Amino acid sequence: MTSGLDPTEVYDGSITVRLLDDRTGTETVTCSSYEEAIEVVKENQHSVTVAKISNRDNDVVFTSADMDIADWESIWHREKLRQSASGDEYDCPYDSVSCFADDLCVQCKIDKVQRQS
Repeated sequence: MTSGLDPTEVYDGSITVRLLDDRTGTETVTCSSYEEAIEVVKENQHSVTVAKISNRDNDVVFTSADMDIADWESIWHREKLRQSASGDEYDCPYDSVSCFADDLCVQCKIDKVQRQS
């Protein structure tokens, strides 16, 4: 029954943090989410020369040489919220204002599971 309750965000573990240190070299940490990547950077930012976060396309989305991780995290949360607010049009049959195509309300999730059974 839980097979029908898919998470609204899925990461395949391809978000990476690269910790660059002038003395010890580069360490690459594979993360399952941006939240995890942010925590890795926060834990290591003062002990390395530069910390970078790369997305699944291998594009660098954060580098500590250009910005503080707390500032980037704040911008990332705002952008995530903005994207969820401007999500795909979805006509919830229960008129829930917080129901989106990629983030269904509880009742729509129940309906989806029942249709898949």
